[in-house]
Amino acid sequence: MQRSEELGLFVYDEEDNDNLLMHRISSEDIYRKQEDTIISWRDPESGTELALSFQETSGCSYIWDNICNVQRNMHFTLNSEAFHSVNSELRELPAVELSTLPLILKTLVESGIADQLRLAELILSDQDFFRKLMELFRRCEDLENIDGLHMIFKIVKGIILLNSTQIFERIFSDEFIMDIIGSLEYDPEAPHIQHHRKFLKEHVIFKEAVPIKDRTVLSKIHQTYRVGLLKDVVLARVLDEATVANLNSMIYANNAFVVSVLKDDSTFIQELFARLKSPTTTSESKKNLVYFLYEFCSLSKSLPMVQQLRLFRDLMNEGIFDIITDVLQCQDKKFVLTGTDILILFLNQDPNLLRSYVVRQEGMTLLGLLVRGMITDFGDEMHCQFLEIIRSLLDSCTLSGAQRDTIIDIFFEKHLGQLIEVITASCPPENVSPSIQDKVISCIRRVIKFTYLVLLCKCQYG
Repeated sequence: MQRSEELGLFVYDEEDNDNLLMHRISSEDIYRKQEDTIISWRDPESGTELALSFQETSGCSYIWDNICNVQRNMHFTLNSEAFHSVNSELRELPAVELSTLPLILKTLVESGIADQLRLAELILSDQDFFRKLMELFRRCEDLENIDGLHMIFKIVKGIILLNSTQIFERIFSDEFIMDIIGSLEYDPEAPHIQHHRKFLKEHVIFKEAVPIKDRTVLSKIHQTYRVGLLKDVVLARVLDEATVANLNSMIYANNAFVVSVLKDDSTFIQELFARLKSPTTTSESKKNLVYFLYEFCSLSKSLPMVQQLRLFRDLMNEGIFDIITDVLQCQDKKFVLTGTDILILFLNQDPNLLRSYVVRQEGMTLLGLLVRGMITDFGDEMHCQFLEIIRSLLDSCTLSGAQRDTIIDIFFEKHLGQLIEVITASCPPENVSPSIQDKVISCIRRVIKFTYLVLLCKCQYG
């Protein structure tokens, strides 16, 4: 269209590129989606009945979603009076009964964008809607009424695609979520019944490294997992971008809530570190505690920046770097990798927290363990982790004068010799097999590369 605010549908002939259709998208509720492959409407300008038929359901869904998005944007420019007049046709939903399921489904599937807003309002205003719908689901499942189960699947899918945050809060509540997931096992397009509930009950185990006493926090944790399961597994192939974005926002908000509550719970934090430091804590329990600590630090990215910084400083004061020093002395690669992941989170947040700890350390130092890790046969992924951490610690661009001199001097005095020894001792004799030679040469290259970076820092600021 000539004016940027006018968006339209264009259909071209693939062979000669002729324009077959040019239609300006209307803000009026004229569009209908029939089945999964047809979009029809009556053109308000010409009075002509038009329909687009698609070979693939994905193509139909893509165009339908775009029409809805355009209408949604146009809708916000309409005044309140126009909005209510558009929605006046849809006054109430049919009663939730087995006999009315086809009518409810038809209302959901064939509704335009304005009606979808109204539909969400009507569903939310009926406090018994989901209770009755899930009772019907259980009845159909008990009676093995496959037609009814297929219809309920489509209804629940249609309700989710309304993309209402308030509806999400209701269906993901503890009261309804298992039945909602159960209803989504009966996809008529799937060759077999899915077993999502069985997976949740038999394979998903919630481990509390430290008991969480706040019931709301526990509920949010469970809800977040279920939202992710629905988004990434159950309905992954049918959700549109807007719905996925809304579900991601819900996950993000839940994470922020959980971390915000737990970080302010001094009893919880103290118990977490008491267990981590206790000599009576078993090896397996300590691993679970460290895995939790990583998740906790990682989820803190959903907090405002000021709160993130405060949390990381509090964790440092509780002794998190002492914990990681112990972790890096373990032989379990996954456990060590989790420890380096935590260090990288701290370096990304505020490198000076880790630097100040390294400068104060005595005895078996964290810096020494990082150097040892870089020359130990942990695998390329972990070598890169160790190298990146040490590089960040010695990064001259982000170091203050006194701190720079101190940390680089520590490295040269205590650890550079270790790297040089590796280079001189690792030169393979001529009679060693090629595969062993390759491994040794790879190690030497890493050490030389890193040593060069350190020497460069020293030359610039030494």
